[in-house]
Parts: sequence; C-alpha cells; structure tokens
Amino acid sequence: MPAIEINFDGIIGPSHNYAGLSLGNLASAGNSGSPSFPRQAALEGIAKMRANIALGLTQGIFLPHRRPDTAWLSALGTSMADAEPHIRAAAFSASAMWAANAATVSPAADTLDGKCHLTVANLVTMPHRSHEWPQTLAQLRTAFASDRFSVHDPVPAPFGDEGAANHMRLCESHDAPGVEVFVYGRSGGTFPARQHPEASKAVARKHRLDPGRTLLVQQSAEAIEAGAFHNDVVAVANERVLFAHEQAFADKSAFFAELSRLIPSIEIIEVPASQISLTDAIQSYLFNAQLVTLPDGAGMALIVPTETQATPAVWQWLETLLAGNGPIRRVMPVDVRQSMANGGGPACLRLRVVADPADIDARFLVDGPKLDRIAAIIEQHWPERITPDDLRNADLIAQVEQSWLTLVDHLQLSRELCV
Repeated sequence: MPAIEINFDGIIGPSHNYAGLSLGNLASAGNSGSPSFPRQAALEGIAKMRANIALGLTQGIFLPHRRPDTAWLSALGTSMADAEPHIRAAAFSASAMWAANAATVSPAADTLDGKCHLTVANLVTMPHRSHEWPQTLAQLRTAFASDRFSVHDPVPAPFGDEGAANHMRLCESHDAPGVEVFVYGRSGGTFPARQHPEASKAVARKHRLDPGRTLLVQQSAEAIEAGAFHNDVVAVANERVLFAHEQAFADKSAFFAELSRLIPSIEIIEVPASQISLTDAIQSYLFNAQLVTLPDGAGMALIVPTETQATPAVWQWLETLLAGNGPIRRVMPVDVRQSMANGGGPACLRLRVVADPADIDARFLVDGPKLDRIAAIIEQHWPERITPDDLRNADLIAQVEQSWLTLVDHLQLSRELCV
C-alpha cells in the first residue's frame, strides 16, 4: 500500500484540568481555576476521531500519559501530598493529549535515507510539559518500531522544540517529495517564543532533509503577542495549499516567493486582517484546524472547532470561501470545547504521519468498533469533574491512575511503555 496520511489523536487523559500553566496561551490563562470535565473531554475527542473515519480518513491514537508523574516529583524532592500547588498541577497535567506537540515528522519521500523520521519534542519552555517526552518517546518507539522509521531522541536543552505545531509540509500529494517548513519565534515581548531556531535546524539535520527544500521561517511577533503561541494557531498546510492569517509570518513576502519557486502549483489562501483580526482568529481557532484531503478526488475539508460558528466575522468569511471555486470544498465544525478551554483545537489534538499503515503497530490504529470500546472505558472510569482543590485528593489520584491502567491493559500495551 502506498504511503498515506494518518492522523494520530491524543486520547484526552483522566487528569484533564484547568490549572492555567501555559504562559501565552490565552484560553488556558482565562479558564484557570475553572472546573474541568475529563470524561466529557475524552468523549469529545473520540467523536472527532469517529468523524474523521466517517470521511474515509485513516485514524491513529496516542495514549494519555500516566499521571501524576511521581518520578518527576521525586526528582524535585517532593510528592503530590507535599508539593506546592503549581508543581502539583504540573505533575498532574494532561497536556500530552495535544499530539501536535508530540514530535516533528518527515515522511520517507523527503529524507535522504528513504525512512520516515520522527523527533520527539523536548517541550522545555513550559515546566508542566518538559517531563512529557520520555513517555511520548516510549510510545513512538513502539508504534513506529519498523525499520521503515527512524525515531530520534529530543533536541537537547536549552533549545525549545514543540514539535509539529511549528512545522508544515507542502507537496503535490502526500506520498510525493515535499517542502518542509520550520517556523520559529523570537522572544522579546510579554510571551515567550516556544520554538527555537536552533531546535528546528537540528531536527532538519537529524531527519536528513534536503537543505534546498527546507525552509526556516520566523513567526511574527504580532502573532505571538496576540496569543498564537504556536504557528498552528495562525497557519495550516495540506498538500499544495497553505491557509494562513495575513499576520502569521515576519516576512511573508520572502516566504511566499520561495514557496512559489519550489512548488509552482501552490495555492496560498491568506485571510486579510481587515476581515478577520488576529484576536478573532485566535479566539475562534480558525487556523488550528485539520486541513485534510478527502478520498476520491473530493477536494479538501477544513475541520474547525464549533467556536468558529460563534465568531460572526470568521463564519461569514468561511461561507464566502466555500462559495468560491477553491481547493477547500467543505468546512466541518467539531465540538472539542473542553480542549479549547485549555487552548487546544482540532489541530492540536493530532499528529500527522505519512506512512503505510501496515508498517505501524496495529494497537495504535483505530476503527469505529475499537473507538466504541475505548469510549466505554472512558465512560466507566474517567472522572466526571475536577477542580483545582481536587488535585491533592487521594481518591481522585487513585481513580486517575486506575483509569489509565484500565485503558493500557485493554489495548494490550505494556504498563512500562508509558512510565
């Protein structure tokens, strides 16, 4: 079977909560301290995956991480009972659900050795995410154990790398050679830049990419300060289409010119700031969408959060887009409100991998019946509600741990895999 695009979604974990740990993420900060609903959140994610399968897309999963991370707490000389509230919350974080930050992926068609390369993201900029990579790496090395893949350790600190959320790939078709775009930021304002240029360059070297088809592009300071903590909050690409906000990039003219030179057939859909402000784009997460190729030549679909419908300027613009004759033929709202309240939309929840599904560990691939069985576990075991004060509750901690163990055992994966 030829290589196809597979979307791997992170299953939202039983410790999903709103601790407001992510500086620069406006939704995370705005909902800090609110009660969260882990069961609802995870079922929303399952429904999104079901919708993708109904479109004819191939779907994969990553598991939640084991929480609380007692090994990390121990390394800090503390425990869940004794830790300060912000450290306790960081140990309990379910942020690994955002699979776009799991790794950067370069398909075999782009690499000099003809392997699909994956580099796990170090996520060192944010303390609550900095301890994710060992469990993520264990899953990647199990799911992609075939010799068709090369899975790399993270880029060393202090060079922050936040994975595919700051990486785009443009190509004529998913299985054809592409142009890989690494988007980095520069700190200097109120919010930190998450992606360091040296991290992006290191990943490109590790993946053995052709320097002539690899672009390093700076995110605009305006976008970062407006709350676009990752590039995928203001831009998304699929095959030969780039969909981006007018203020996404620091030097869009040079970037667009180079893209047009490398991919003459490229279609750049740029949303003017005069029609959709950065504020509206980020509040609605218009660009944190899954832009996917539909089977049987049906064009592309843009899978957006339902928040786009609640933002008049955004929804009106999308209706105008569909009325035209462009490559995006469908707009599909999905309800991921629990994830959105913590600053993650449809694109945050998935990692794109172009590969032959036969080369992937089947335990990480799902269909409708398999999702039904996972949903049944979530309905039975995931906590219904978590407040910040609950994070020290021994009963909740025990429930979260047992929920995770039940899912891992059901999928017949080793408990040591995710520790």
